[in-house]
Amino acid sequence: MDYQSLLKDVTEIVLQAGKLLEAEWALPTGPRRQGDKADIDLEIEIELRAALLNRLDCDYWGEETGSRLSGAEYCWVVDPNDGTADFLDGLKGSALSVGLLYLGIPMLGVVYAPVTDLRGPDCISWALGLSGILRNGHLITHSLQHVRLESASRVLVSAAARKKPELNAMLFAPAQAIPTPSIAYRLATVAAGDAVAGVSLVPTSAHDTVAGHAILLGSGGDLLDAQGRAITYYTHQQLSQTSQRCFGGSRNACMTLVSRDWEMLFNNWGMTN
Repeated sequence: MDYQSLLKDVTEIVLQAGKLLEAEWALPTGPRRQGDKADIDLEIEIELRAALLNRLDCDYWGEETGSRLSGAEYCWVVDPNDGTADFLDGLKGSALSVGLLYLGIPMLGVVYAPVTDLRGPDCISWALGLSGILRNGHLITHSLQHVRLESASRVLVSAAARKKPELNAMLFAPAQAIPTPSIAYRLATVAAGDAVAGVSLVPTSAHDTVAGHAILLGSGGDLLDAQGRAITYYTHQQLSQTSQRCFGGSRNACMTLVSRDWEMLFNNWGMTN
């Protein structure tokens, strides 16, 4: 497989589909919705699914259009709008997320946030064989391998962390906790050097993590579960729920965070993280 050629094609597919999300964000009346669902999510995934399977016809795991699992070596894993709830609440930073597994191992990932607070459209990607990761077409050779959790560190957490700033500050100390929509975008921006780790404290599925996981691998990072074990995607069950909590980034920083008492955040009040 020529992964780098495939990455170029997939990036073009994702950027094209991202125009739909950008246009939806700009609607004068706000994004269309049905309860907690955004209409645009299904529309984007229908476009992504057709284009991706046309480029490489294999298994498929998607959030909106379901799965097709035949035992093929390759499997596309797609979230058309990771961070839908925040998107509907008017927060910038939700992202299209497309990953490719080979025998359950991430080989390629593209995460694209068309609307962000600071950077403008932000596309981060990686495929096996690259010497680093790509951010908006520029190669980054940043490495997470020897990074530690320090006072100058940033850890990316969900937007819901704003509900309990003092408790989050204590649990992420000595680092600073930065609320950020989309676990996929958190993992990708960690790989690009924006932070030492990205965290989700609620259960995730493969569509949430595979693309970001792939990009982390390109920067020497890891994705760990609540017990500090490497997250894998070998079975249907692992695709359905990758972990109860996940910690992605520098292995040293992630192992430090794994040991914290995260149940404190869930006692006496509900939280999505």
